[in-house]
Amino acid sequence: MTDKKLKPLIVVEDNPGIQKQLKWAFEGYQVYIAGDRASAVKLLKQHKSPVVTLDLGLPPDPANASEGLTALDEILNIAPHTKVIVVTGNDDRQNALRAIALGAYDFYQKPVDPEMLSLIVDRAYRLYELEEENRQLVTQGSVSALDGIIGASQKMLAACRMVEKVGPSEATALVIGESGTGKELIARALHQLSPRAKGTFVALNCAAIPDNLLESELFGYEKGAFTGAVKQTPGRIEVANGGTIFLDEIGDMPMPLQAKMLRFLQERVIERIGGRDTIAVDVRIICATHRNLGQSIEEGLFREDLYYRISEITIEAPPLRERESDKLLLAQTFLDKFSQSSGRSFRGFTDGAREQIEAYAWPGNVRELENKIKRAVVLAEGKRISSEDLGFVERIKPLSLDLREAREDAERQVIQRALEIHGNNVTHASESMGISRPSLYKLVKKLGMPEPGK
Repeated sequence: MTDKKLKPLIVVEDNPGIQKQLKWAFEGYQVYIAGDRASAVKLLKQHKSPVVTLDLGLPPDPANASEGLTALDEILNIAPHTKVIVVTGNDDRQNALRAIALGAYDFYQKPVDPEMLSLIVDRAYRLYELEEENRQLVTQGSVSALDGIIGASQKMLAACRMVEKVGPSEATALVIGESGTGKELIARALHQLSPRAKGTFVALNCAAIPDNLLESELFGYEKGAFTGAVKQTPGRIEVANGGTIFLDEIGDMPMPLQAKMLRFLQERVIERIGGRDTIAVDVRIICATHRNLGQSIEEGLFREDLYYRISEITIEAPPLRERESDKLLLAQTFLDKFSQSSGRSFRGFTDGAREQIEAYAWPGNVRELENKIKRAVVLAEGKRISSEDLGFVERIKPLSLDLREAREDAERQVIQRALEIHGNNVTHASESMGISRPSLYKLVKKLGMPEPGK
């Protein structure tokens, strides 16, 4: 009787001597031996092994790799997430690379060293378990208040625990974190966990709306209050009555409007622009910012009394560079998501792509990772996403000796990089470049680049 604690592993090998050598070589595994393609397929259907080692030289023609490659294709058609490690002869590197292109996880060249092969199997099994955990999270996410918040790192788990504690309360919460870290996802989770979950969730990005329009967006206006005010219009706060309003990038709110927001937080009443009546509003406030509000207060750009009102509880969305164990988890999530929406099918990432994903600092955080995966799904030609598909290996362009041309090339690269990191958000991209929005649009037009967002 099989020990339930042992993990299943299928070894496809026709050589009786190597079969015996590998039967007991893998500690912690229940090893099943298959001597040909049909046996391998039968065992896979029975035991659903997450990892398979596959000798490409199988009968009836063990001198040729065709039977092994056919077996690889059948295995991946039955269980596309299975990690297949192909075993080849020393002079058969070409077929090994061909197998990788067809979707094999890795290859190992004979003569077999059981200890080294065991390390490769252990690594493949850990990756499978990580991806399986991700698939389960995605499946369960549709019924979870933490829908879309994916992570297993300590910092992300701490943030999720904080959300679970704070959500059911009526406390005004401030979510802090760099651009692209998922602050709005946290805000939505707080709303879903609250008694207001059946009410409206209204989101407003304070940095994306011109200062002269932000007040009317928040508080609404009466008919005739200003030119173009042809009818009475409630503001976002009023629309969120009974629910939650999320004020993203509140650190960018102009000082005059901060005073009016402070009054609303204290009294929970609003006045539409051009109106005299006060309107009581029952709404929960959640704010977010990527700015250091303590520094903004010192610089006279943010009211200290407003800061204390909006930060009854503070939740930090950690940057992706501090979430080491989450990088591949998120990458696989986005790959599954965009593959499904585009009608394409991939068998994960190449080793090089995984190494790049883990080593890269991700200055644009989760948003940048999402954009890279989306790009890769569109451009990839193989069965697995490579580092080139992700854009890590750039095409080398001869350096121009014309100063004007070289300067324009450099400007173009910086603009493309900033827009990619910030998900085509012109406000955040221009801010990271140290220029204004109009200046960025002028540069884009001068360089003949497509207008952001179009």
